[in-house]
Amino acid sequence: MSAGQDVLRAEGLGKRFGGLQAVQDVSFTQRRGEVLAIIGPNGAGKTTLLNLLSGVYRPSAGRLHLLEQDVTDSPIEHRCHLGLGRAFQIVRPFPDMTVHENVTVGALFGTPGTRLREAREQAWALLELTGLAPHAEKAAHDLTLLQDKRLEVARALATRPQVLLLDEVMAGLRPAESQEAVGLIRSVRDSGVSVLFIEHIMPVVRDLADRVVVMDQGRVIAQGTYREVTADPQVVSAYLGTEAELHA
Repeated sequence: MSAGQDVLRAEGLGKRFGGLQAVQDVSFTQRRGEVLAIIGPNGAGKTTLLNLLSGVYRPSAGRLHLLEQDVTDSPIEHRCHLGLGRAFQIVRPFPDMTVHENVTVGALFGTPGTRLREAREQAWALLELTGLAPHAEKAAHDLTLLQDKRLEVARALATRPQVLLLDEVMAGLRPAESQEAVGLIRSVRDSGVSVLFIEHIMPVVRDLADRVVVMDQGRVIAQGTYREVTADPQVVSAYLGTEAELHA
């Protein structure tokens, strides 16, 4: 797939839980090499959308294409093997395994038939990319929160994704740590991985996103650059509040 083509395409995605319409008629595309942010108030449907993209939920309506293949009904592992990775807000490594071993497990899972030696070498390269190489032999339960976040990203990258989904990886970090995490995501993008992330810290969205999709009450209410969506009166009313918040 050449640069500029779609890596993700959602067409009218919807998800209903009984009488609750959590996501309704969500459509967007993500281009190769693009960093795409999904923002919106609590309850807007952002995490439900991420669960639809990753395969945790099957949609009630609509279609999803990953790297030009229809994956609407595909299970998580099939999407992973096609090139979709995900890092979660709540980090759950194997606590008694070393950092290196945790990432090696991801490498073994991501590509069927990968040899252990190859997986270990791939894991080491990712530890260097994510700044975890000095902590390779630490048990995962001995890491700081920022190091935990880095490990979660490294484990997701170990599956060799072409598209990486990130669910509020800045949550709980101090401002200086958030800036470190921004640098990490840029490094991931520069390595050739397209990134789609959920975030509520607007300066992070401003600094990272090429484009922004804004959700409210399960629907997309705006799409565009950071400047475009933050100038949209509907977005300001539904989510942003005052202009001063955008530059906090």
